[in-house]
Amino acid sequence: MKALKVNGDRLWDSLMEMAKIGATEKGGCRRLALTDLDKQGRELYIKWATEAGCTVKVDQIGNIMATRPGEDPDLAPVGTGSHLDTQPSGGKFDGVFGVLSGLEVVRRMNDLGIKTRHPIEISVWTNEEGSRFAPAMMGSGVVSGRFTLQEILDKTDVDGIRLGDELERIGFAGDTPVTGRNYHAFFETHIEQGPYLEAENKQIGVVTGGQGQRWYDVVISGRESHAGTTPMHLRKDALIAASQLVLKVEEIAKAHKPGCGTVGFMQVSPNSRNTIPGQISFSIDLRHPEDDQLTAMDADLQAAVEELAVSSGSDINLKQIWYYAPIPFASECISAVRSSAEALGYSHMDIIAGAGHDACYVSDFAPTSMIFTPCLDGISHNEIESTTKEECEAGCSVLLNAMLVMAGEVKAEETSATEETLSA
Repeated sequence: MKALKVNGDRLWDSLMEMAKIGATEKGGCRRLALTDLDKQGRELYIKWATEAGCTVKVDQIGNIMATRPGEDPDLAPVGTGSHLDTQPSGGKFDGVFGVLSGLEVVRRMNDLGIKTRHPIEISVWTNEEGSRFAPAMMGSGVVSGRFTLQEILDKTDVDGIRLGDELERIGFAGDTPVTGRNYHAFFETHIEQGPYLEAENKQIGVVTGGQGQRWYDVVISGRESHAGTTPMHLRKDALIAASQLVLKVEEIAKAHKPGCGTVGFMQVSPNSRNTIPGQISFSIDLRHPEDDQLTAMDADLQAAVEELAVSSGSDINLKQIWYYAPIPFASECISAVRSSAEALGYSHMDIIAGAGHDACYVSDFAPTSMIFTPCLDGISHNEIESTTKEECEAGCSVLLNAMLVMAGEVKAEETSATEETLSA
């Protein structure tokens, strides 16, 4: 079968049109999960998917499924997709590139009159980022069974707003059950969000698996007191203790290469210029591609917390709120991505996904892989996140061909024979 390419101009135009929803001054996007801007993005996508001939359904956690029929409706679909929600100061490509690549695959199949044995399904997964409601990857996590529907519906944001209520408010509390989802294969296309492809001058990353993650919420309680009247040796400054733990997180990550450790969220109370901080709430994110090393990082963190509680005299509550082990992707899907990149003449390399992605949870119940494309300087979760039209076209073209490998393109003569049998 001849390798096919997508319409790169159309894909790029769709990306730029979606980027207008929640556009920021620095050229990024802010479409937090289940806000009015997320609603606008979802509605625009549904309009486009419907115009492309897809049937659209929404499930109980707000995931959107757009399906292009296959010649055999009894076969499980070949799926693709990602997410439309962004970080508070996110870019134009993280997540949305994977969704609109799926849409462009369907549009290109329509252009060429391609029919497939398996249906094609594009998913928009709810709250992949985890920036408004924690943890991340909620929509795919509920479908995979990692989370129960009710526990996720009951999650609240920092303002105490309930996720289930926001789904209802924006009109995306669907009635399609979250159970029983199935795929013949699933692919997610995504910008790399890291520097490896660019550094190695490769056009495509063939993703062989995802690294494990542990997320924690930490609350350190000291004692509020006057900044001018409390001598240094009598203070219980919660922010000093928190700073020491932040440095310990970096130390732990560097001791377990190529592990990563991050503190990305922090709240200071009472957050007053002339009051010693009495309570600090913050997040810790530990990652590693090997589960035994991730477990060792967890043990080091627990030990550091115990030691710091004694030395600082502060009360420290460390709670793990999310964990998943490193995930290997399916060999048949990896092969489909690799062979498609080769057929198209794109340079490529095997790579591990350093970030969490919905594909990691989908791999619990379906053969899965991912396709990475470069991003400028490896920067993501940032308004200056950047890639090119050519890089997007390459990744989407690999997706098109990989999906055709798994979905089975139906030749014209086969279609005619089927139609004759049905009419008879």
